[in-house]
Amino acid sequence: MHHDTPITRCPWGDADDLMRDYHDREWGVPERDGRKLWEKLVLDGFQAGLSWRTILARRDGFRRAFEGFEPDIVAAYGDREVERLLADPGIIRSRSKIGAAIGNARAYVAMREADEDFADFCWAFVGGEPLAWEGPVPPNSPLSTQVSKALRKRGFTFVGPTIVFAWMEATGLLNTHASDCFRRRQVNSKLLKKKN
Repeated sequence: MHHDTPITRCPWGDADDLMRDYHDREWGVPERDGRKLWEKLVLDGFQAGLSWRTILARRDGFRRAFEGFEPDIVAAYGDREVERLLADPGIIRSRSKIGAAIGNARAYVAMREADEDFADFCWAFVGGEPLAWEGPVPPNSPLSTQVSKALRKRGFTFVGPTIVFAWMEATGLLNTHASDCFRRRQVNSKLLKKKN
């Protein structure tokens, strides 16, 4: 006889189907692709003052509106594209956040043109491997403050320590899954397998 064992998740991961799927499949999985790291940073910037669920529900709309989050394309946006984005009901229509997304694309491209790989830059802050967070999870940390300052120095905006901390969690730079969450063990297990 088979008994289903209840699955323990981070508390926010049980909110609804959208959040559960995001928690179980994506959140906290180490991201090594620079373009995807940049896309997630831009989306976290759009989240400022809003819930992550709001952004997640519009993610496909963001990807359409920002042409697949290709940094070279977004970096070339001018006034016409800004007006198009401000009229797009599929995204968060904030002029300052749209401007930050375009500026952050330009900063990403400038890093690449200076032979600085965005993924290498990001992962260097954690020694190339995710840091497992122990104990209560704060809204930001000295590490996210350090990363925020380094991003700002390179021309990024909407990258305060709290936004950066949330982004580091989402992209697996930090493993902040709750100690009893089934994903914490799975993510750590995947890390161990990749090292061998």
